Amino acid sequence: MVKRNRNIGRLKAAYLFPEIARLRREFAAQHPDAKIISMGVGNTTEPILPHIAAGLTEGARRLERAETYSGYADEGLAELREQISGVYYKVAFGIDEIFISDGSKCDIGRLQTLFGPEVNIAVQDPSYPVYVDGSVVIGAAGKDDTASGGGYSGIRYLPCTPENNYFPDLSNIENDSIIYFCSPNNPTGAAADKRQLSSLVAAALRTGSIIVYDAAYSDYIRDGALPKTIYEIPDADKCAIEVNSFSKSAGFTGVRLGWSVVPKGLRFAGGESVNADWSRLTSTIFNGASNIAQYGGLAALDGEGQREIRQMTDFYLENASLIRGALNTLKIDCVGGDNSPYIWARFPGRASWEVFAELLEKYHIVTTPGSGFGPAGESFIRFSAFSHRAGIEEACRRLTAR
Repeated sequence: MVKRNRNIGRLKAAYLFPEIARLRREFAAQHPDAKIISMGVGNTTEPILPHIAAGLTEGARRLERAETYSGYADEGLAELREQISGVYYKVAFGIDEIFISDGSKCDIGRLQTLFGPEVNIAVQDPSYPVYVDGSVVIGAAGKDDTASGGGYSGIRYLPCTPENNYFPDLSNIENDSIIYFCSPNNPTGAAADKRQLSSLVAAALRTGSIIVYDAAYSDYIRDGALPKTIYEIPDADKCAIEVNSFSKSAGFTGVRLGWSVVPKGLRFAGGESVNADWSRLTSTIFNGASNIAQYGGLAALDGEGQREIRQMTDFYLENASLIRGALNTLKIDCVGGDNSPYIWARFPGRASWEVFAELLEKYHIVTTPGSGFGPAGESFIRFSAFSHRAGIEEACRRLTAR
């Protein structure tokens, strides 16, 4: 018989978000009259706005006409790549440095395949679970699971805590590492400033490392002094790959469309082109994002589409402000919610799954336990602003009425 991939067996229990969904279903079955409000999984709730939706419709209509029908477009529509370069990067990259995908999470998984198991891994702690779990699956997380706090011995965790203002100490990054960094961060909602990101780029260059920079929430940044892309930092194109997505800005969580930027100047230790290898890999195991989705992306990048993205992200930031206001009323220490749709709340001395259970059982509110994002997430809860306004307002009333 074929043996199981041993690395799958090393994953910690169930994946975080399906586990939360399971617990919610069990609670709902036991309490059928409970009106459960979800403030947990980061799944958008509001309809795609009209102009962007019309772009999706046009993409579908093109497929029914012989003169506009199109098939595979492995690296993405040239026009879409040009628009991304102009809107997000001030035309700093050619279209052969921008690769269209079915989302940043999927790109991260493919990047892990690109780099393989013989690399050192460093991650923000807490961080989005795929950085760690994907590294485990490809065998890049060490040979045992004895790291303190329930982590993996082969992964260098970079704690982001209130004590360091949610930006990690970079001095213990090993040489030749893949550094996973997300700003605004999921789950903490903290956004790194230029000085901090400059130190991150300097650390990568010093150690011969490559940063995988997750900018999926960059459209939520409202502070003009905060970078929206790692490439605002000089020399980042020599050490960083950026992934981004339309999921949380245009409401494409169910549509699936994102991109990666792999600069041509980025090289492996032997001088080989990372860009060339990424192109080879993606064309081998991926046939490209949906053409329908890509026309939606084109609509999202024109003037009216950008206004709709601003409207959508403003809505969720208003939700976040309500949540943070309720937590402040309760004198619960928290960050995020200003340049991010997430609020990271601290419950000192308490296990995060215990707090999760209390919020569900007492207030019928679903959140996300911080320990699911890494060892440094213990005693924290992530509140998500991705919910309908009426639900957010009701959840805030329940919390503050206690």
